[in-house]
Amino acid sequence: MYLPLWPGKAYPLGATWDGKGTNFALFSENATGVELCLFDKQGKETRLNLTEVSNFVWHGYVPGINPGQRYGFRVYGPFAPEEGHRFNPNKLLIDPYAKAIDGEIGYGEEIFSYTWGDPEEDLSFSDLDDAHLIPKSIVVDESFDWGDDEPPRTQWHETIIYEAHVKGFTKLHPEVPDALRGTYAGLAHPAAVSYLQTLGITAVELMPVHHFLSQPGHLVDKGMKNYWGYDSINYFAPYSGYSATGSCGQQVREFKEMVKALHRAGIEVILDVVYNHTGEGNHMGPTVSLRGIDNSSYYRLVEDDLRYYMDFTGCGNSLNVRNPQVLKLIMDSLRYWVLEMHVDGFRFDLASALARELYAVDRLAAFFDIIHQDPVLSDVKLIAEPWDVGEGGYQVGEFPLLWSEWNGKYRDTVRDFWRGEDSSLAEFAYRFTGSSDLYQLNGRSPNSSINFITAHDGFTLNDLVSYNEKHNDANGEDNRDGESHNRSWNCGAEGDTEDAAVLKLRKQQRRNFLVTLMLSQGVPMLLSGDEFGRTQGGNNNPYCQDNEISWLDWDLQDENESLLDFARQLIYFRRQHPIFRKRKWFQGRAIHGSGVTDIGWFNPDGGQMTQEQWSDGFAKAIGIFLNGEEIATPGPRGERVIDDSFMMFFNAHYETVEFLLPEGLRDRQWAVTIDTSKLRIIERSVRYKEDKPIPVQGRSVFVLKRV
Repeated sequence: MYLPLWPGKAYPLGATWDGKGTNFALFSENATGVELCLFDKQGKETRLNLTEVSNFVWHGYVPGINPGQRYGFRVYGPFAPEEGHRFNPNKLLIDPYAKAIDGEIGYGEEIFSYTWGDPEEDLSFSDLDDAHLIPKSIVVDESFDWGDDEPPRTQWHETIIYEAHVKGFTKLHPEVPDALRGTYAGLAHPAAVSYLQTLGITAVELMPVHHFLSQPGHLVDKGMKNYWGYDSINYFAPYSGYSATGSCGQQVREFKEMVKALHRAGIEVILDVVYNHTGEGNHMGPTVSLRGIDNSSYYRLVEDDLRYYMDFTGCGNSLNVRNPQVLKLIMDSLRYWVLEMHVDGFRFDLASALARELYAVDRLAAFFDIIHQDPVLSDVKLIAEPWDVGEGGYQVGEFPLLWSEWNGKYRDTVRDFWRGEDSSLAEFAYRFTGSSDLYQLNGRSPNSSINFITAHDGFTLNDLVSYNEKHNDANGEDNRDGESHNRSWNCGAEGDTEDAAVLKLRKQQRRNFLVTLMLSQGVPMLLSGDEFGRTQGGNNNPYCQDNEISWLDWDLQDENESLLDFARQLIYFRRQHPIFRKRKWFQGRAIHGSGVTDIGWFNPDGGQMTQEQWSDGFAKAIGIFLNGEEIATPGPRGERVIDDSFMMFFNAHYETVEFLLPEGLRDRQWAVTIDTSKLRIIERSVRYKEDKPIPVQGRSVFVLKRV
């Protein structure tokens, strides 16, 4: 079939439909030739040779090519792995700027640029064509009626994040129609949106939605899938597997409808993004996109042996963020998701890998500098997972201004505290008040700390209090995968049990963790399903479990109704009281010369904490006073912010501890607000005053409000 090919333009990259035809543009610095491959509905391929090259961008315009057109590229150049080049025109390549991708990758020898079984391994050259196995890129009509959609723009100090998986959240939801379960449309369904509203969270953080693949080898050979999605092969296209209507570009519209529905409910959308590596893996991985387009430009290669990849991620490769074109790819992607898809922020997986300009992590790396000055991206929520697997990769507290971080030290400290591990109360105090030791000195605020107890990677909250050991046998790796040091405690029995005392303690521990999370300064993040006791059966690494192990079991709502009700009340409680979500650090300042401060730390006997007690690893009980009349920062209109004052007693001992109110706080009555030894969050009828001892049950939190 004859198709006219005009010179077209080098910008924008990807496929751009203008109503009359489509412009195609692909960057490859080291290619010697590029073919645009167009596919009809029967899969017949037509190749057009792109002869126009501008600044290493190969481009052409084809009149009459409309949305829904399936396409790919074949790229010519040297096949010289020892020199870093792996061009092979027998491999159809996915456009890195494609806005939609049609379906999943097929697996077979054909998708590798080398010949299986050859003694030279990846140095050999495969002449097998793989077009029948590679999903096609799709030309997309990007027009969409956003109506009056406005981003909620929730302030950081008012944000409560809910980490969720698009498929897992609704796959078993009884009120979502079967055809919509596990899809973008399912998450946009009124039943799903209403649940999130009722829970009280302000943002959903979605696990990866960029189109991804399942790694050939272990997963595919065992009939399993990459459920989590941390192996992206494109940074623009929403994963087609979460589409309710198939592909051919409709997933783009469905994603936008989902964002629009969540925004209408006042809920922000944050994307978990994986710009540190791609799903093409190491030198033995498949060739499906960047490797075949320009391997040495897009990937970090070992400098003295260009056959191999630098791997700061543990996933086989690392993107070459030192290359301006790779930085452009990432920035173009981020801006696209904000401007065209209306998302509200990003959580960057293994973000330390993006900061490595040479080898060490550099907090002033070009990536951060570019984002800092970008008028679009500097105005959205930016969250770093502040570590990678390379040397010096643990960078909690080291990211620059504008960035918040998953605070792994918060997670570890709070877990240790409630399982009774010997550790200093000073460490607990730092974490509870926003981790000033990590963030204050470089000008950041408590909201730089994303506080979490659990996340997708690790135990659920229920499993954290039910298992001492991981139980990952279903993953097919002989239980070798996943974290072995979980800081978990099974409360006396491993896994399922009918022991009433153990079950009671587990429920109390879940409440302890939730209360600590929601009353801590910083931004709380709740793992989806933790609010009603979701379990993974002790599997702390279900990355390959696209089944009931990972999907939310909504029947647990009835079984754990009291926990869900407690979580909802607790979230509402946090949102009602600005003292638990301050914008600035506590100062410990005296109020009107009275000697009372905005925050106070006390022993069970009501005395001030001593230096020795702060560092005593055996101490497991502390009283914390928060003064709602001394909130230094004003409200949004400059008004003075006044809240109730609270006295909180944290007792991680296994026995009851009697606390006394501090002498300076006995002038008024105190009402019980939270007692995690009970199922309810409010106990207004119980009051304390003067020097009457207050018994706080073992392993519980007791919160009093001054009345």
